[in-house]
Order: sequence, then C-alpha cells, then structure tokens
Amino acid sequence: MAKITRTVTINGVKHWIRASTEQEYADKLLKLVAPQNAPSVAPEPSKHLFSDYALTWFETYSKPNIETVTATTYKRQLTCHLLPAFDGLAVEDITTDDVQRLFNGMTGAKTSKDKTKMVLNQILDAAVEDGIITKSPLRSKRIKITGKASQPTAPYTVEQMRFLVQHINDIQDPIDRAYLAIQALHPLRLEEVLGLQGADIDPENGEIHICRAVTHPTRNQPEVKDTKTRSSARTIGLSALAVSHLPQVKADEFVFGGRRPLSYTQVRKMCNRIKRDTGFSENITPIRFRTTVLTDLYDQTKDIKLAQAAAGHTTSAMTLRYYVKGRETISKAAAVVDRAYSA
Repeated sequence: MAKITRTVTINGVKHWIRASTEQEYADKLLKLVAPQNAPSVAPEPSKHLFSDYALTWFETYSKPNIETVTATTYKRQLTCHLLPAFDGLAVEDITTDDVQRLFNGMTGAKTSKDKTKMVLNQILDAAVEDGIITKSPLRSKRIKITGKASQPTAPYTVEQMRFLVQHINDIQDPIDRAYLAIQALHPLRLEEVLGLQGADIDPENGEIHICRAVTHPTRNQPEVKDTKTRSSARTIGLSALAVSHLPQVKADEFVFGGRRPLSYTQVRKMCNRIKRDTGFSENITPIRFRTTVLTDLYDQTKDIKLAQAAAGHTTSAMTLRYYVKGRETISKAAAVVDRAYSA
C-alpha cells in the first residue's frame, strides 16, 4: 500500500503521485517532467491518466459527500484493486477487456467484487459525463462478474441461547453481563448497542430507544452518528431477562464505555471473556444474535411486520431475505403437506 500520496501541477495539469518510498516518488516525478524517458508509463498529454482522474473524483465528489465508513470502503477499492489494475493507463485507453481482466484476477466472494464494480462504475460514468469517453467499458454486456456466494449468518440454536441465558451470572465482569443481556436478547446491530446511552434504556416502561449509532471507520476510532436509516431510529421492547443485568449509567453517558464508546477491539475482548466465563462452545458473535432474535421473533409470531419494525428495516423483504432463517425442519414441512392432503 502506498505510503505517499501527493499532487503536483505540471504545465497546468494536476497529477497524483502514489509511492511507497521517497525514491519511488522522485522517479515517478521525473517521468512526469520528462515523459519522453518513460513513454510506457505516461499517456499522451491530451489524455487523462486513470489514477489522476480516479483520485480527483474521490477527493472532490465522493469523499466529502458520503459517510466516513463508506469513504473508507471506496478508498480501499481504489488502493487495492482499481489503481493497481489500471496503473499507467489513460481513462480513454481502458477497454472492456481490461475491465474483465480486473474482475477475473480478483478472488473472494462476488459481493466483494461488486463493491469494486460500484466504485469503478461511478468513475467511468463521471468520465462519460465529462466527455472524456463516449461509453463506459463497464456497461458492456460481455462483462461477467462471478465469485463465491457470501456465507449467510447462521443463527444460534434455541438450546445455545438457553445455555447463555442460564449461565449469564457466571460472567465475572458486570459490564460483560450487561453487554450479553442487551446484545443477545434484542435485535440490535452492534453499532446500535454501542450507541446506547443511559437515557435510552427505560426499564420502568420496558423500552429501549435506538437514537444513534457508533461506527469505527478507521478501526478503533469511534464515530457517533445517526442511525443507519430513518427506520433504524426506533423503540423496541426491553427483555425482562435483561433488566436485572443493566448497569447504572448517567443519562448522557454511553452504557458501554462511559464518556467514550467502546472500540471494536474492546468488544472483541469482551466477547472472548464471555465465551470463557460461560463455557460456551462457539464464538460470541454480535451479528449472530441479531439474526437469532429476528428468526425466533418471526418463528413464534409469524408476523413479518413486527419483525421488520424490531429490525429497523425499511422493507419486510430485507428482513425475510437476510435475517429470518427459519427453525422448521424438512420433516416438519413434509408433515404439513401430509395433513393438508390427507382425508
């Protein structure tokens, strides 16, 4: 990954230079000043070097207008995939073949490739709008993006959830107990749990108010922000099983962290302690609790609108597709058919 990213203006044209060392930076600067010495690196003066154009697009149009965590994801796609793939190429010279080779050379899940595609699509569409190219090579019907399917989040079993509830008092640290009681028994995103403040939990009325979220776009530097969507700002029921484990927290302080919310590293260590203290057989994974609670909420009520509201989703289709996994077995399905078709 480049440690140096600087801009220089040569003959009125702005260029981005990315390098790992000062020597590499100096070499690239010399090639820009004397392009005749490196015709294979610098495109014709009338063309637009992809790296320059892409980074200018990111800094001017993308980064200032998107969430920090999204900007971090976009920058990662540029640094790890797009800039290396089109190094030395002008925007005008990128072909459908070049784009296909980019995706052919990427490993991993298709969803990861789709993130790269989304960023490249915006850059090339901007180039079309600027009149640099007439058509984006990414729009070709020949482009095929394949990859392994992402593994769905599996819910914990009912037996596993009962085990955790039965052993919650075995957890040594009271804050660890409170975390498990909140995260495991409610359909909350981790960032929503970390965003909870003392005033948001109302044991008297049995309610939790989700008003904000805490993300960590640069890993362990928390950023307090609004909830993910308008639907995510909601009030849900407070589990009676959790009430006795709630800590005493000032109204304007975070339930987990006090004046400053916990970092991802602190949450990971807390999950490891919970696993150790309870003797749980699998890892304590926050996202699995959200999936588990929504699965069982729907399984017990068959009310998708109720599950959708609890999840804070805009549509019930999202709740069904990504979070409700179902508890019924194949044999149960066969028994239902038998009852329906028997005399």
